[in-house]
This record gives sequence, C-alpha cells and structure tokens, in this order.
Amino acid sequence: MTTADIADSGRSAAAQSWQRALELTAPIAQHPSVTFPVVIERLAERFGDAPALLSDRQTLSYRELAARADHYARWASSQRLARGEVVCLMMANCPEYLAIWLGIIRVGGVVALINTNLVGDALRHAIKIVDPRHVIAGAELVDAVAEVLPGLAETIQPWAYGCDGHGWPRVDSEPTGACARSEFDAPTLRDRALYIYTSGTTGLPKAASVSHYRLMQWTHWFAGLIGVTPEDRMYNCLPLYHSVGGVVATGAVLVGGGSVALRERFSASRFWDDVTRWDCTLFQYIGELCRYLVGAPPQPRETQHRLRLACGNGLRGDIWSEFQDRFNIPRIIEFYAATESSFSLYNCDGKPGAIGRIPPFLAHRFPVALVRFDIDAGEVVRDTDGFCLRCAADEVGEAIGKLPASVGETGGSFEGYTDPQASERKILRNVFARGDVWYRSGDLMRKDRSGYFYFVDRIGDTFRWKGENVSTTEIEEIISSCRGVVEMVMYGVAVPGADGRAGMAALVTDAAFNLEDFAAHLAARLPDYARPVFLRFCGEIAATGTFKPQKQALARAGFDPAATSDALFVFDRSHAAFGPLDNAQYQRILRGEMRL
Repeated sequence: MTTADIADSGRSAAAQSWQRALELTAPIAQHPSVTFPVVIERLAERFGDAPALLSDRQTLSYRELAARADHYARWASSQRLARGEVVCLMMANCPEYLAIWLGIIRVGGVVALINTNLVGDALRHAIKIVDPRHVIAGAELVDAVAEVLPGLAETIQPWAYGCDGHGWPRVDSEPTGACARSEFDAPTLRDRALYIYTSGTTGLPKAASVSHYRLMQWTHWFAGLIGVTPEDRMYNCLPLYHSVGGVVATGAVLVGGGSVALRERFSASRFWDDVTRWDCTLFQYIGELCRYLVGAPPQPRETQHRLRLACGNGLRGDIWSEFQDRFNIPRIIEFYAATESSFSLYNCDGKPGAIGRIPPFLAHRFPVALVRFDIDAGEVVRDTDGFCLRCAADEVGEAIGKLPASVGETGGSFEGYTDPQASERKILRNVFARGDVWYRSGDLMRKDRSGYFYFVDRIGDTFRWKGENVSTTEIEEIISSCRGVVEMVMYGVAVPGADGRAGMAALVTDAAFNLEDFAAHLAARLPDYARPVFLRFCGEIAATGTFKPQKQALARAGFDPAATSDALFVFDRSHAAFGPLDNAQYQRILRGEMRL
C-alpha cells in the first residue's frame, strides 16, 4: 500500500467516523425523557446475558447491570432523595461503580464522582462544595472519608460499600426490588446528572456540572466515532471518576453493545497481558500511559492482540509513530476535550501530534477560534475597538468556543461549576462582535494551515502531570501550612521526555523547617501526582507590581542548577526522600535515567 493509499484510507475512515457520530447524536434532543440510564435498561432487554462490564473481581451482564442500577435506584428512593440532591461516590474501579451512579441519577439524584487519591483538606473541600446528603465510600476509602467528616455538615449520612467500616450502614446490603416509575420524578435531558471534578485553570478543584444531555451526547458521539459493535471489547485502566475513563470509555462501548474490561489502575508490566487475556479490540488512553508503554521493556504479547483502535487524548507527536508501529495498532483517534468545555476537537485522520480538526461541513456547528493571549498579563489581547484578535496560522493563542445566544439552549452550552464566580471566569464576552459570548478553554493551542489543532500548554495556575490536572492554589495552601514555611509558590516545569509539567515549589523557610517533616506533611495530605518533584530554596520570592509572585520567571529557570544560585532538591523515588539536585543529577534527569 502506497503512502497515498494510506492517506486515502485514513480520510475515508475519518469521514465514516464523523457520519456515524452525527447519526447517533442527531435524535437525542428529540427525546428529552430518554436519559442514559433509560438507554441501559433498553440495552439490557436487547443484549440480556451478554457481558457488559468485566473485572477480576466482578462481571456484570447487561441484564445484571440494569438490575444492580435498579437496586441503587431503590436505595435512593428509600432515602427520599429529592430531584437534584447530591450523593458523593468515592470508590475504586469496579463494575458496581457504574451501577451505583446509574441507579441514583435514574431517579433524579446527582452523583459527585470523587477522586480516590484525595485525602485531608482536599477531600473535605471536594465534598463540601457539592453539599451532599450522602457519601458512599468503598472499603479501601472509608477511613479517608471518616477522617474528614468532622469538618463537614452533620446532616451528611455516610455509607460503606463492601465492608462494615465505622459502623456505617452498607449501601450494597439494602433491600432490593424493582423501583416503580411512580416512586420518583424522572429527570430529563436538561437536568444535572453528575458532578465531575476539574481543577480548571485557577483556584481549588471545581465540581463541573454534567447534564443528562451531555451524558447522552458524550456516549453516543464516541460510540459513533469509534464504530462500536457488539463484538468489541474496550480495555479501560483509567479512573472511573474521570469523564474519559468513567463516561466515554465505558458508556460509549455499552451504547454499541460491546463490553468493557476494567482494571483498578494502570500497570505497564501487565498491560499487554491484560489486553490479550480479555481479548480486547479497543483501548482508551491518556498520553502519559502511552509514554510509559513505549518506555517499558518489550513484552511478549505487545503485538499479539486483536486491537483495532486506540482512542484518547494527550498522545504527543514525538512518540505517536513509535507507539503505533511498535505495538501494531491499526488506528488511533486522538481528541481534545475538558469536562466542562463547550467544545471538543477530534483527530480522526491519524495525523501524528494533532489533537483534532473541524471538517468544513461542521464548522458552523462547532465554532472554535484561537485568540491572541498575553502570557505575562494573563489576558487575551484586544484591539483598539475592544475586540479579540484571531491568531494567524501556527500562531499560539487561547482556544475558545462560541456559546449559544440563549443560555438555556440545549447543546454546545457551558454548564458551569457549583461556584458561580468560577463559572463566570470561564466566559469571554464581546469577543468578535458586541454581545457575543464564548467559552474560555484556558488552553494554549496553535492551528496549522491545514486546519489541524495542536496543544501547546495550559494557562494560569494549573499544570498537568501524570495524567492529572494539578491546581497550584490548592498545593500552595497545603505547603504553606507546613511548619517552617514562611513563603512559597508552586508552578510546573517542563521535563524532557515527559508529558505535562512536573511540580516545583519555590520556598522561603526559617529555622523551624525540616525537610523530612516536610515530605511527611505532603504525603499525608496530597496524592502522589500533586506533590512537588523539585524544590527551590530562595532568600525571597520576587513579586510583580501588583504583588503577584513572578511564576513565569521561576518556571523559565526550571530545575537547572546552572540557572540559579539557590539550593535545589529533587524527590528521589528510590529513597522516598528529597535529595540535593546537582549537575550530575540534572544530567541523569535529562537523559531519562531518573524516574520522577
């Protein structure tokens, strides 16, 4: 097959993907009472005992998934959960996880999907901002939830799943039985279904609102995009509290009658054994996962599989071809999306490094633009008339998506966060004309002359590391509470050969500071990915004229010992401790010889 043949084949496959996605999503708005849980019930009637969700601990057929969802609908109804009231869910990956939130949202409840890595103040904040009536915790997480309950509303009722911890009632041992339609006020597409957490670009983690409409749109769009059939099986080792792992990778495959093999967490050494053992034809990735696989030693089964497609986001151009060729993956669909975003981008053509493009025939439906952005000022650039300036080809700018004229209009809208002020900060007004309204992605991109978009960086206080968004504001509050820390600032620094940015903290300390105590302080309060990898001990932290720390200058200096006379430290995973960062260590990091 010639290069031209391959290109033609790619364009044909892309056109088919777009067509399927459009056909599956077109009828959604016409049936406002058909929500995703209703779809699952219908699928159970159609596919019966065919496998839906599989794991080493539990397997649920379509019929069993619908029955378990009905169990939790009955539980929610028995608790008199009113339409729109919130239940927090904090559990490890397992088939029952999906059944729980399906049942609760079926009767009008809203489920907040809590990051299982959170502890202490971060966990307390995540629960508090959604004002729940109930919190459900898995067996391995009941202690973390119990620790933060004293600082929350006394009206919150905790529930345990899979254990009898702390004397809490068990959500999985409540009386079962069909939940009659007369017992609840069924939600419609306009109603909220989930809260999924995102750190956005500023401040503490936010709870993004996800309506029933968006659940239907996400699942059916991706089912069409990847062409799911009942013969397909998706390998999913991504966290179910994420929109990608928990909704896209699971819901889309179920919509098409396929099955999903769930793993609790990613393992590079077991990945290909799992893919072949479960006889998977699809898998969902994030960029860091792909880099780990490429960096791992050869595995006997890494090409002995039936994978036909990999779908995900964050696969960088520098490893795209190596990843696809080494593991013999016929097709890759890369996309760009954010939980709260009003728009997404899709690379169905297999263009290495691109996060997507918008075909000309869909430009009117997905109005996306790049506008010039002043990094130092932290704002978009406007002309003398007050309007934003569009970027030229290959010019870097902030990606924005146009919002409907009517806020209540279904589709393409921004559903916001629990915090109205945080929601307003994501809105850009009077962009190209008086009165127009656009959603701010908070991401810097460029678009080439062929219309392909490429991700460049995140704006503001958030950076991405190990596949997770890290809010510097949250980390700064926790680090500042450590004994001996007088002043500090957190930022992300680029590491050659690694996706995203590693956390680095610039610290001003006094005599009470102890490095071992500092490391223990972080470990007790932050998930692994959110802890700083590098430390810089400063005499003072320079500030701008408006008293803001000069993060950009610190980030530009990075962790190069030659760029500063300040003492630098790096977290050495082999000793689980911070150690001095000298030029020899720096060179090891540049060569990829030190695991960060």
